[in-house]
Amino acid sequence: VETFMSNQRQQKPTLTGQRFKTRKRDEKERFDPTQFQETIVQGLNQSGTDLEAVAKFLDASGAKLDYRRYAETLFDILVAGGMLAPGGTLSDEMTCTEFCLFKAQEDVETMQAYAQVFNKLIRRYKYLEKGFEEEIKKLLLFLKGFTESERNKLAMLTGILLANGNISASILGSLFNENLVKEGVSAAFAVKLFKSWLSEKDINSVAGSLRKVGMDSRLLELFPANKRSCEYFCKYFTDAGLKELSDFGKNQQSIGARKELQKELHEQMLRGEPLKDIIAYTREELKKNNISEKTMIGMIWGSVMSTVEWNKKEELVTEQAIKHLKQYSPLLKAFTSQGLSEVTLLLKIQEYCYDNIHFMKAFQKIVVLLYKANVLSEGAILKWYNDAHLAKGKSVFLEQMKQFVEWLKNAEEATICL
Repeated sequence: VETFMSNQRQQKPTLTGQRFKTRKRDEKERFDPTQFQETIVQGLNQSGTDLEAVAKFLDASGAKLDYRRYAETLFDILVAGGMLAPGGTLSDEMTCTEFCLFKAQEDVETMQAYAQVFNKLIRRYKYLEKGFEEEIKKLLLFLKGFTESERNKLAMLTGILLANGNISASILGSLFNENLVKEGVSAAFAVKLFKSWLSEKDINSVAGSLRKVGMDSRLLELFPANKRSCEYFCKYFTDAGLKELSDFGKNQQSIGARKELQKELHEQMLRGEPLKDIIAYTREELKKNNISEKTMIGMIWGSVMSTVEWNKKEELVTEQAIKHLKQYSPLLKAFTSQGLSEVTLLLKIQEYCYDNIHFMKAFQKIVVLLYKANVLSEGAILKWYNDAHLAKGKSVFLEQMKQFVEWLKNAEEATICL
């Protein structure tokens, strides 16, 4: 037993000692990219300008080298030829290569070929995806450290990568960095980037990608605070030959203005402001933001209907709706001076009654009320009934309106006879 105990005692320290030594050796390897950089640089020098060979070399090297650990080093070398120090300058301590993105030809074809190199690499080693996106964000922050030609190539490449879906539009957040914005670097870079992106995809696709990550409403941040207006944005991008982006910016601003207006209308109604004041305010906003009456009536309807806690019982909700809409009919009337606005309002009512199931039976009563209040004309109602209605709940609503429409037609005929 004694011998056994002494053996146990002797073994313990040896075990922990070995484990400790292994860990230390691992750590030394973990933070030393020298060997990694030399291998990559050597491979790129051998492949030269043949990007097919570069892609094959990177594919094969992933099995032998630790891409996961040295992702940043790998991307730095492929873009700049060596490891980048903070600010974007090349680190002197290590071997660099001339065969990289920054030293390549400044043309679309070459940039597309480079995009393919990155695309193949990331498809092969999926775990590099996040690191690659982080790399692009970092490179954008370093723009001031690069030459104009290097910025141009990076902008072209980034546009192609965004078009191919290799990276998310959230990387644009780096361009909102105060120092880059202040010196006009961000806006100039954005011009090249969007030109590249829009030569691959149409504006709807670009808008969709921006919207997905909330960048659609932040593009004004490319400019300093004193120039952060829709007018400046539109002029800047139109002059740069990007009218599509300029129009998109204008549209975004009007969407933002509409949201603000809808919120303000809702609050004014909740506060119980006099209708004449609400009408005056809405008219002013309509003019100021160049909103059509057709768009405005849809917003007013939405605000009017959102200020009430509706009863869940079908038989009670109709009565409640009629009372509420009677009160707001002067507001609805003020913004239905055109036939198109009236039809739009009818479609909004149809949509609302369909989406809120307990309103299904209230549709006809709402329309009749608004007809009597001179908000809706017989022409608009007949147009809606004959061919302008939506498919949503069509059979139910047309059936509800049948008798009233017959009455309208007869009344019209009677008037003609007179």
